[in-house]
Amino acid sequence: MHRDDATKQFHSGDDRLAELIDESQPAELPTPDTDVPMVSRSVRLPLETYERVRAAAEARGIGVTTLMRQWIEAGLADLDDSTTVSLADVRRALASLA
Repeated sequence: MHRDDATKQFHSGDDRLAELIDESQPAELPTPDTDVPMVSRSVRLPLETYERVRAAAEARGIGVTTLMRQWIEAGLADLDDSTTVSLADVRRALASLA
C-alpha cells in the first residue's frame, strides 16, 4: 500500500488500515548492547567535532554513541583516580617500549 493511500484510509476511519496493521509481521528491533538501563541525552557539537568523532568511531568499528560513552566513562574514571585504558592504547604503549 502506498503511503498516501494509507494516510487517506487513516483519516477516513477506514478499517482496512487497522486490518493491514494487524496482519503485518512484528518489527525486529536491535538487541541492546548492554543490560544496564540507558538514558538518552542530546548533545550539540560543532560539525567539525562531530565529523572527527564519527571518523574515530568508524576507525574503531563502533558506533558514535558507543565511542562517546567510552570517552565519558574514561573521563569520569580519571576524576575518581580509577583508570580505564583501551587495549589499543596498551598495545601502542608496549610497542613504543620495544
